[in-house]
Amino acid sequence: MSEVEVKNLQESLQDRLGQVVDLLHKQRVVEDLTHRQEGQHQALVENLVHRQNVVELQRKLDDLHSADIAYILEALPLEDRLTVWQLVKAERDGDILLEVSDAVRETLIADMEDHELLAAAKEMDADELADLAPELPRDVVHELMESLDAQQRERVRSALSYEEDQVGALMDFEMVTIREDVTLEVVLRYLRRLRELPGHTDKVFVIDQEGALKGVLPIKRLLVNDPEKRVSEVMANDPVTFHPDADAYEAAQAFERYDLVSAPVVDKNRRLIGRLTIDEMVDLIREESESEVLNMAGLREEEDIFASVWRSLRNRWSWLAVNLITAFVASRVIGLFEGSIERLVALAALMPIVAGIGGNSGNQTITMIVRAMALDQVSTGNTRRLLKKELSVAVLNGLVWGGVIGVVAWLLYHSWSLGLVMTAAMTLNLLLAAFMGVMIPMSLAKLGKDPAMGASVMITAMTDSGGFFIFLGLATVFLM
Repeated sequence: MSEVEVKNLQESLQDRLGQVVDLLHKQRVVEDLTHRQEGQHQALVENLVHRQNVVELQRKLDDLHSADIAYILEALPLEDRLTVWQLVKAERDGDILLEVSDAVRETLIADMEDHELLAAAKEMDADELADLAPELPRDVVHELMESLDAQQRERVRSALSYEEDQVGALMDFEMVTIREDVTLEVVLRYLRRLRELPGHTDKVFVIDQEGALKGVLPIKRLLVNDPEKRVSEVMANDPVTFHPDADAYEAAQAFERYDLVSAPVVDKNRRLIGRLTIDEMVDLIREESESEVLNMAGLREEEDIFASVWRSLRNRWSWLAVNLITAFVASRVIGLFEGSIERLVALAALMPIVAGIGGNSGNQTITMIVRAMALDQVSTGNTRRLLKKELSVAVLNGLVWGGVIGVVAWLLYHSWSLGLVMTAAMTLNLLLAAFMGVMIPMSLAKLGKDPAMGASVMITAMTDSGGFFIFLGLATVFLM
């Protein structure tokens, strides 16, 4: 899809959101007007107007894709969100619940009766049920499991047995399997008898009588080869495979690296147990990216933008508390040099520059390191070289931009010694920022934590306190 097409699609989605918001607003205005009117026909008028608006809004929702409705629900305040949710056709509930964010899904599930949840869940595949089950009430999950056939129940239990960041939790059980000793003509006839192929089927899986994977037959090979050939002559014998306990994010990287649409999941005996598909991998990469952004800002979890004040406060307070402590430390560092600042007021004007540039540089470094770690480009063998490179960049940036601000300080305050102190402080703080930008995410990873967790908060704290101490300390030694 071209950039223009993507832009037009986004504009169209924004238009649809605007239309839904306008209809909701119109409904509220008209209802408010009818409430103010007096007379015996007030209730009748109000009922007719309400029904007309509901029909128009429901018609609009019926024309939208489930993913578009999910987008609209996420963009609406809670009251309007629940109004729209009640108008969605029941058979679409399951698809939409899978599309919305976790935070919004929680509000929708809380508004649903048990029988509605059961009806929505019964339309889902085993892997989708496994995604949704942890968020459903226990009695609903129990009743749902009882309603499934033995195969579906076993598949759901299998998916739930894996951690959410493992391949097994994301694998799909719907797939097409064939034997290697049949002809392509037989395969084609078999596929024609199927009413519908599972989504993202770009290949069928070749197994033996025990269910062990022998290879894969890409659909394009099936279509262009002689129908009289056997599957064993055409199939790929060395497909990319995954184990259910493998890291899901590594699997997503493999999908990107090898341009995969689907791939088999096999157990330790190479028995085919499921498959991964590109849609799950794209969702995983998006969620991972969003999680990194949230973690770097010190947010503990994804937040519904229309969540209650208390819930938002609970999500944000922890790293704000840390930030408050580090800000107090920075203020105490400044307090150590109150006498110097009183004697040379220029220090108060210049010290935020040193701290600010250091913080920006540190965030650049930490972003690059976190990204490299996510792509498995950082190992114990190249850590020292990476640190040396970042320190070298910091020295050069410090000398260049520190020299620039040093000249500015000299021109403003007519003190060459102040300019030299400014240059030296800038260089040293950038060195500190580079060192901490490498060490903070690596230390977090060594402790088994997310390398991005609170990284932005921590690097800012280090460069603020360090920058103030370095600049004011040098000024005290060389200018007083």
